[in-house]
Amino acid sequence: MSDIERFHPGPRMSKIVRHGGLVYLCGQTAGGAEGLEGVTAQTEETLARVDRLLAEAGSDRSRILSALIHLKDMADFAAMNAVWEAWLPADAAPARTTVEAKLASPALLVEVTVVAAVK
Repeated sequence: MSDIERFHPGPRMSKIVRHGGLVYLCGQTAGGAEGLEGVTAQTEETLARVDRLLAEAGSDRSRILSALIHLKDMADFAAMNAVWEAWLPADAAPARTTVEAKLASPALLVEVTVVAAVK
Protein backbone atom coordinates (compact mmCIF):
# COMPACT_ATOMS: atom_id res chain seq x y z
CA MET A 1 0.00 0.00 0.00
CA SER A 2 2.92 2.40 0.48
CA ASP A 3 3.18 2.98 -3.27
CA ILE A 4 -0.37 4.39 -3.27
CA GLU A 5 -0.62 8.01 -2.15
CA ARG A 6 -3.93 9.48 -1.02
CA PHE A 7 -4.46 13.24 -0.72
CA HIS A 8 -7.30 14.74 1.32
CA PRO A 9 -8.64 11.34 2.39
CA GLY A 10 -11.99 11.04 4.07
CA PRO A 11 -14.14 8.17 5.25
CA ARG A 12 -15.80 7.88 1.82
CA MET A 13 -13.18 8.99 -0.70
CA SER A 14 -9.91 10.79 -1.32
CA LYS A 15 -9.81 13.89 -3.52
CA ILE A 16 -6.63 12.59 -5.20
CA VAL A 17 -5.06 9.15 -5.48
CA ARG A 18 -1.61 8.81 -7.08
CA HIS A 19 -0.22 5.42 -8.11
CA GLY A 20 2.00 4.01 -10.84
CA GLY A 21 2.62 7.36 -12.50
CA LEU A 22 -1.09 8.17 -12.67
CA VAL A 23 -3.28 10.69 -10.84
CA TYR A 24 -6.95 9.94 -10.22
CA LEU A 25 -9.23 12.78 -9.15
CA CYS A 26 -12.60 12.31 -7.54
CA GLY A 27 -15.47 14.04 -9.31
CA GLN A 28 -15.10 17.81 -9.21
CA THR A 29 -17.99 20.26 -9.12
CA ALA A 30 -18.34 24.00 -8.72
CA GLY A 31 -18.00 25.24 -5.15
CA GLY A 32 -20.95 27.37 -4.15
CA ALA A 33 -22.90 26.17 -7.19
CA GLU A 34 -26.05 27.81 -5.86
CA GLY A 35 -24.46 31.22 -6.49
CA LEU A 36 -23.11 30.44 -9.96
CA GLU A 37 -25.39 31.15 -12.90
CA GLY A 38 -25.45 28.52 -15.59
CA VAL A 39 -23.28 25.72 -16.85
CA THR A 40 -20.62 28.07 -18.26
CA ALA A 41 -19.76 29.52 -14.84
CA GLN A 42 -19.99 26.13 -13.15
CA THR A 43 -17.75 24.49 -15.76
CA GLU A 44 -15.14 27.25 -15.39
CA GLU A 45 -15.12 26.85 -11.59
CA THR A 46 -15.01 23.06 -11.84
CA LEU A 47 -12.05 23.10 -14.24
CA ALA A 48 -10.21 25.57 -11.99
CA ARG A 49 -10.58 23.01 -9.20
CA VAL A 50 -9.26 20.29 -11.51
CA ASP A 51 -6.24 22.50 -12.26
CA ARG A 52 -5.49 23.01 -8.56
CA LEU A 53 -5.74 19.32 -7.68
CA LEU A 54 -3.66 18.22 -10.67
CA ALA A 55 -0.93 20.72 -9.71
CA GLU A 56 -0.97 19.44 -6.14
CA ALA A 57 -0.52 15.89 -7.43
CA GLY A 58 2.32 16.78 -9.83
CA SER A 59 0.39 16.94 -13.09
CA ASP A 60 -1.53 19.42 -15.22
CA ARG A 61 -4.30 19.60 -17.81
CA SER A 62 -1.93 18.77 -20.68
CA ARG A 63 -1.39 15.33 -19.09
CA ILE A 64 -5.06 14.30 -18.78
CA LEU A 65 -5.56 10.83 -20.23
CA SER A 66 -9.28 10.41 -19.72
CA ALA A 67 -12.23 12.46 -18.55
CA LEU A 68 -15.77 11.59 -17.53
CA ILE A 69 -18.21 14.49 -17.57
CA HIS A 70 -21.64 14.33 -16.01
CA LEU A 71 -24.18 16.95 -17.10
CA LYS A 72 -27.47 17.52 -15.36
CA ASP A 73 -29.01 18.33 -18.74
CA MET A 74 -27.59 17.48 -22.17
CA ALA A 75 -29.08 20.76 -23.40
CA ASP A 76 -25.96 22.29 -21.78
CA PHE A 77 -23.58 20.14 -23.88
CA ALA A 78 -22.54 22.90 -26.31
CA ALA A 79 -22.00 25.52 -23.58
CA MET A 80 -19.94 23.10 -21.48
CA ASN A 81 -17.91 22.08 -24.55
CA ALA A 82 -17.10 25.73 -25.32
CA VAL A 83 -15.51 26.12 -21.88
CA TRP A 84 -13.81 22.71 -22.06
CA GLU A 85 -12.28 23.38 -25.49
CA ALA A 86 -11.00 26.83 -24.45
CA TRP A 87 -9.44 25.32 -21.29
CA LEU A 88 -7.82 22.27 -22.89
CA PRO A 89 -4.38 22.79 -24.48
CA ALA A 90 -4.10 22.24 -28.23
CA ASP A 91 -3.33 18.65 -29.18
CA ALA A 92 -4.04 17.42 -25.63
CA ALA A 93 -7.58 16.08 -25.98
CA PRO A 94 -8.06 13.08 -23.68
CA ALA A 95 -10.34 10.12 -24.16
CA ARG A 96 -13.66 11.49 -22.92
CA THR A 97 -17.22 10.48 -22.17
CA THR A 98 -20.08 12.84 -21.41
CA VAL A 99 -23.32 11.58 -19.91
CA GLU A 100 -26.51 13.09 -18.56
CA ALA A 101 -26.94 12.28 -14.88
CA LYS A 102 -28.75 13.29 -11.74
CA LEU A 103 -26.05 14.95 -9.61
CA ALA A 104 -25.65 15.04 -5.81
CA SER A 105 -27.30 18.45 -5.43
CA PRO A 106 -30.08 20.04 -7.50
CA ALA A 107 -27.91 23.18 -7.95
CA LEU A 108 -25.07 21.24 -9.60
CA LEU A 109 -25.03 21.29 -13.40
CA VAL A 110 -21.68 19.61 -14.19
CA GLU A 111 -19.20 17.20 -12.60
CA VAL A 112 -15.79 16.27 -14.05
CA THR A 113 -13.62 13.28 -13.15
CA VAL A 114 -10.15 12.89 -14.68
CA VAL A 115 -7.19 10.53 -14.79
CA ALA A 116 -3.85 12.10 -15.68
CA ALA A 117 -0.21 11.15 -15.99
CA VAL A 118 2.25 12.53 -13.45
CA LYS A 119 4.88 14.88 -14.92
